[in-house]
Amino acid sequence: MNIGGTGSSCSWPARTSVSASGRRIQKELGEIIAEPPADCSAGPKGDNLYQWTSTIFGPTGSAYHGGVFFLDITFPSDYPFKPPKVVFKTRIYHCNIDSSGQICVDILKDNWSPALTISKVLLSISSLLINAKPCKLLLFQTKSWFFASVVVLICSNFILN
Repeated sequence: MNIGGTGSSCSWPARTSVSASGRRIQKELGEIIAEPPADCSAGPKGDNLYQWTSTIFGPTGSAYHGGVFFLDITFPSDYPFKPPKVVFKTRIYHCNIDSSGQICVDILKDNWSPALTISKVLLSISSLLINAKPCKLLLFQTKSWFFASVVVLICSNFILN
């Protein structure tokens, strides 16, 4: 068996320049182009397949209707076995999104599954704009002093009136 020389009787599979995670991301990009999720768009920033930008239009029937929200998506090298990191770049006031744009949605944390796609993630985030998950108050967890002062203000106004 001549390995590495000419006339080799053993051939090795050709190496590709795109990893398994890269192929999965390319597949999802093709799906987004072919069938974009409702009121969402997404795609790579330049030539970097692992860095995307996304747009979500404020859902009809929500306080965010008419708004345009930009998000950054970063895929880990072991995607889809680890979730992408999705961050709002447009400032938004929402109980599940903190001031730095971090999103508290279970599918981006403990309930991530390799069966999920970025399209499903974007639809989930869009749905979160309509149906907040107050039991997962990210703002409360990170800014409890703010909520405590709001509660005191509301309660004192209620007692006075």
